[in-house]
Amino acid sequence: MAAGVKFAFFFCLVVLILSSSHSLSSHNLHLMRQASILVSVKQSFESYDPSLNSWDMKNYLLLCSWAGIRCDVMNRSVVSLDISNFNISGSLSPVITDLRSLVNLSLPGNSISGEFPRDIHMLSRLQFLNVSDNQFSGELDWDFSQLKGLQVLDVYDNDFNASLPLGVTQLTKLKHLDLGGNYFTGTIPASYGSMVQLNYLSVKGNDLRGFLPGELGNLTNLERLYLGYFNEFDGGIPPELGKLINLIHLDLANCSLEGPLPPELGNLNKLDTLFLQTNELSGSIPRELGNLSSIKSMDLSNNFLTGDIPPEFSGLQELTLLNLFLNKLHGEIPGFIAELPKLEVLKLWRNNLTGAIPEKLGENGRLIELDLSSNKLTGLVPRSLCLGRKLKILILRINFLFGPLPDDLGHCDTLTRVRLGQNYLAGSIPSGFLYLPELSLMELHNNYLSGRVLEQTSKISSKLKQLNISNNRLSGSLPASIGNYSSLQILLLNGNQFTGEIPPEIGRLKNVLTLDMSRNNFSGNIPPEIGNCQMLTSLDLSQNQLSGPIPVEITQIHILNYFNISWNHLNQSLPKEIGSMKSLTSADFSHNNFSGFIPEFGQYPFFNSSSFSGNPYLCGYYLIPCNNSSIFSLQFHDQNNSRAQVPGKFKLLFALGLLACSLVFAILAVIKTRKVRTNSESWKLTAFQKLEFGCEDILECVKENNIIGRGGAGIVYRGVMPNGEQVAVKKLLGISKGCSHDNGLSAEIQTLGRIRHRNIVRLLGFCSNKETNLLIYECMSHGSLGEVLHGKRGGYLRWDTRLKIAIGAAKGLCYLHHDCSPLIIHRDVKSNNILINSDFEAHVADFGLAKFLQDTGTSECMSAIAGSYGYIAPEYAYTLKVDEKSDVYSFGVVLLELITGRRPVGDFGEEGLDIVQWTKIQTNSIKEMAVKILDQRLTDVALSEAMQVFFVAMLCVQEQSIERPTMREVVQMLAEAKQPNAPNMQ
Repeated sequence: MAAGVKFAFFFCLVVLILSSSHSLSSHNLHLMRQASILVSVKQSFESYDPSLNSWDMKNYLLLCSWAGIRCDVMNRSVVSLDISNFNISGSLSPVITDLRSLVNLSLPGNSISGEFPRDIHMLSRLQFLNVSDNQFSGELDWDFSQLKGLQVLDVYDNDFNASLPLGVTQLTKLKHLDLGGNYFTGTIPASYGSMVQLNYLSVKGNDLRGFLPGELGNLTNLERLYLGYFNEFDGGIPPELGKLINLIHLDLANCSLEGPLPPELGNLNKLDTLFLQTNELSGSIPRELGNLSSIKSMDLSNNFLTGDIPPEFSGLQELTLLNLFLNKLHGEIPGFIAELPKLEVLKLWRNNLTGAIPEKLGENGRLIELDLSSNKLTGLVPRSLCLGRKLKILILRINFLFGPLPDDLGHCDTLTRVRLGQNYLAGSIPSGFLYLPELSLMELHNNYLSGRVLEQTSKISSKLKQLNISNNRLSGSLPASIGNYSSLQILLLNGNQFTGEIPPEIGRLKNVLTLDMSRNNFSGNIPPEIGNCQMLTSLDLSQNQLSGPIPVEITQIHILNYFNISWNHLNQSLPKEIGSMKSLTSADFSHNNFSGFIPEFGQYPFFNSSSFSGNPYLCGYYLIPCNNSSIFSLQFHDQNNSRAQVPGKFKLLFALGLLACSLVFAILAVIKTRKVRTNSESWKLTAFQKLEFGCEDILECVKENNIIGRGGAGIVYRGVMPNGEQVAVKKLLGISKGCSHDNGLSAEIQTLGRIRHRNIVRLLGFCSNKETNLLIYECMSHGSLGEVLHGKRGGYLRWDTRLKIAIGAAKGLCYLHHDCSPLIIHRDVKSNNILINSDFEAHVADFGLAKFLQDTGTSECMSAIAGSYGYIAPEYAYTLKVDEKSDVYSFGVVLLELITGRRPVGDFGEEGLDIVQWTKIQTNSIKEMAVKILDQRLTDVALSEAMQVFFVAMLCVQEQSIERPTMREVVQMLAEAKQPNAPNMQ
């Protein structure tokens, strides 16, 4: 009996061991099969985070602890694959669909490219699918019918194209759908309104057209809706969106919506964010929006809204941000705005607002940013703006504000940017206001401020870069503490009533680029310490009471470009050392008491003769020749005799001059009369190559419906010649009576008619009569870079195409600067003057502002600023001096446009901020930070290339022209940017 029991026990033990062994073997095989799939997936990656090295068949038993893997505890099946931000490039192998137990597949933040596996429907248990921030391409025509459990589908920021997928409407459990940031075309299907279970929907940043379907109003569970950014919809906002009663965030910004704001939006009482900026909305702001009791951020800026700010907005007690700038609003700023308890940001600039700024504004203690500039506001600056000590940005420029500045502003230590110029402010500058610790910009110019600039004994901001207190009534001596601004780059003190000597501490401004102390009453000597300001490019001390010699230490400033000391009492001789300052292109020594010889070497021969006038004891080839002893003695020693003899000689010379001028004018008049008589209304064709068409064919193109562009010099038309050749015709106005210029015609003809270069637009011919001039160019099918880049098509302008355009445009400018004879400066380099052909090759165009460099290579002084706002080099703006480095600066701006996708001005949320300033703020000019400013529409960017182009751009936009590269160097550096196998990023 005992033996039988023992045998039974032994038999059961053997069976149990064999059963366990079989089960263990089955689990191991299951792990091995899954591990094999994952290793195959990894093999399709070209690069990845080192943590994926744990994906190794040697470790298949530890599969569930591999990086990014999570298993079901019971059967050890992989249920989650999350490799977000693993720096993965390459493709995604279709074997991923063999992991049939997957519930979560998350791949965001990588650089995976190619088509997404089309058999994704085989993962029937999938609930979460996130492939955002990659480079997947192709259509999204998956078989969604088998993904019944899918709750999240996020494909944001990829390269998917074709129409929006209709199959997603079959996903009855789908709550989160993000199709934004791709290249989907067509319209938003009305059937999307049937996905009533959705709480998140985004199709922003695509290429969608048509009308917004009113059926979207059926998505009553929706909490977040994003439809804007580069989509271009017809019509306006459907009033049916007012039925989305659970909506928290509504973003319809930048998608060409027009028409009025529907009052039905006032029904969205759970809404905390309403973004409708940068559209074409018109009419008044509906008073019903005052019902949005939960709203925190409202941005209706950059539209065509009219009327006043509704009084019903007083009920928006949760509001923290209100942006209504760049509209056509009028009326007063309501007093209740100041009483909104949580308001932090208020931007109402560029409207037609009148009346006073609400007196209590800032009393809530939370105000951070205030911009009311470019309106018609009157009254005083409120005292409570910085009551909470949180105010960072204060911009009230270009209004009619008067009275004193509040003393409390002198204690607002949080302020970083202050712009109060061009008002009628009076009184003294509050104590401490110029010395706040976080200041980077201070503008108080063109007001009526008076009194002294006080000395500061405590620590001064090391962050202040621009200080402009020009054109006021400030008086007294300049405090020595002005020299403590260690980061100051621009100091404008001109147009005041400062007295006393210029403090020697001015020499401690090691980073100052522009120093203007003109039109004051400074006296004494020019301090030699000013020579320590070795970053100076512009120094203006004119119209003061300065005396003594020019300190030779000035020559230590090796990059000085503009130097003006006219209308003072300076004396002694002109230092010959100034002639060796090769960067000095403009100097004015006029109306002083200088004596002796004008040096005849170095830069001196290139200064205008007027630069030496008004110095009675100065002689040289510009004035009285120093080697003419008789004239010299008449001027300086025999003044009594000269009174008797000189007038007689001058009378004779004057009479002869008048006679000569009369003869010249008479001859010119006869010639002109003959020309007028012989000139008929007939057209004349001047061809620069063999043409198969005439002026009559060109005139057929000059019709309103053929216009493709308008500029300051004329209108551009597209035309097709009888032989099928496409041309662009630029119509310039004729020379008007009394007009001293020809709208750029001469420069265009002289420049383009003889240039042949692959990257410069070709001038085919010229048709003219006595009233009209028509320039005939080869046609560029894609228009200008500016039109493409800043329109929706900019999303299709891939990185490699942008780099190709940059290199081509650089080569065109390089030819002008280095290979033409004489050399040519363009003077209006901008993205709208770079044309793109069918192969996306760049052609530099529009030489209406071009000027030829002199053979000496010196710059040419223009009578007025030419060029386009946002592209003009700093030295050009304040000296009117232009050379090839001015073109280099403008080209640097174009490079920044290509990198960022932004326009040079107007895209940075603050009036007056341009792309160069914004870029420096965002990146601190560090090329590794270029990723921060990359155009968000770009999805396939080689990081090393982007950093190199950014590096070249920042060299081109250096403040000092001497520090900028030549265009030949720019071409070389850009060519180096195009490296094979560069790592990609999005």
